[in-house]
Amino acid sequence: MKKTLVSALTTALVVGAASTTFAAANPFSDVPADHWAYDAVSQLASDGVIEGYGDTTFRGNQNITRYEMAQMIAKAMAKSDVSAADKALIDKLAAEFSDELNNLGVRVSNLERNADNVKWNGQARYRYWSQRYENEKGSKDKKNTDQMNFRLEPSAEVNQNWHVNARIDAFTDPSKDTDATVKLVRVWAQGDYKNFQVKLGKLPFYSTETAGMLLDSQFSGAQVTFGNQLKLTAEAGRWDLDNAINQSDIYAKATETVSKEDKTLKYSDQTASYQGIGLNGTAGKLYGGAAYRHFDSNLFKNVKGFKNDADEANIWSVGAGYTFDKNWNLYGAYAKNEKAESDATAHNIQLNYKGAQKANKGSWGAYTAYRYMGQNVAFAPTYETFLGNGVNNVKGWEVGTEYVPFTNVTAAAYYFNGKKLDNNNDAELLFGRVNFWF
Repeated sequence: MKKTLVSALTTALVVGAASTTFAAANPFSDVPADHWAYDAVSQLASDGVIEGYGDTTFRGNQNITRYEMAQMIAKAMAKSDVSAADKALIDKLAAEFSDELNNLGVRVSNLERNADNVKWNGQARYRYWSQRYENEKGSKDKKNTDQMNFRLEPSAEVNQNWHVNARIDAFTDPSKDTDATVKLVRVWAQGDYKNFQVKLGKLPFYSTETAGMLLDSQFSGAQVTFGNQLKLTAEAGRWDLDNAINQSDIYAKATETVSKEDKTLKYSDQTASYQGIGLNGTAGKLYGGAAYRHFDSNLFKNVKGFKNDADEANIWSVGAGYTFDKNWNLYGAYAKNEKAESDATAHNIQLNYKGAQKANKGSWGAYTAYRYMGQNVAFAPTYETFLGNGVNNVKGWEVGTEYVPFTNVTAAAYYFNGKKLDNNNDAELLFGRVNFWF
């Protein structure tokens, strides 16, 4: 079936361009789903500058590769009747894909290539959580939390193969009018070669095979990826368990039986050594993967639900999805921690409809999902209803929607209703978010 470029980009980003909760879309394309080029090309397509292949269609059953991106950019470069804003986008894309353009015979001068060595992306967002928990007396406790976040993501070109990337976050509580806490969250060097990629530094830590059901954080170390349609990823380093502590109450519960005198000793090792390996791939409309991750820390010995004296977590996970057409995508995943006796499994199934693309005013998406989130395996999930201010160690249904009222402005609302895994009490949460992208 022929698809327009905009439809193909929607499929590639199914309900995922503007939010991690919508991350069940195909994440295995040669050009990563969160790459800024998608928004730039989408904008050029909506302006009528880029038309896809020569037959004005895009072959939506194929992944969007860097070479295919370069083909469309080359056609855009040949046009003269474009606006100044579109010309700036084309120049930026030409600098990013200069190697592929050169291979096509389209020359990009060194001046053009180096005109924008450092690229800046970012966002300002407001988030709100309203929780309802059933207590031991049968009545419901409630907790409302809001947060302001400002994020900058610079990317600096070193040479044709290497880039340096970073992420800087600032958080503040608007209800208390507190000063913002600013952190350099990530910084890493990235080398991109044919069918090979290496990352070194403080890296994104994402469980690709589960679409972020287990992890969406960062770790210090190294990662190497081999392959194209089928990709093998190996990584190793250290992970600060504060990233899990801040997003789950498993460690807080573990301290209930530890005296004040023992806490410093028992909880001094909050950084775990980490090794992991994963295999992900695509076959037409089907995509999926599997992974194994090993964490080692004395802290696990005191975590409620872990096996006696277990100082490690061994987690295996699998996931798969299917893109039916430009509107519908279904994804599911399962994971288990072999070193935990309770709350040791997590599984999720999510159905997505359409997708909110921040460059396209009026675009929108919706999803429904069933989530079972054992806290001894889903350490730092990507779902915003399960972050530190949200619910955790629960099972239940979730629905959500996202809309683009203005270009580069997104608004979202999610609702979760379920049960706590440890006591079967009711758990309910309403979440809202507004993002301003730049």
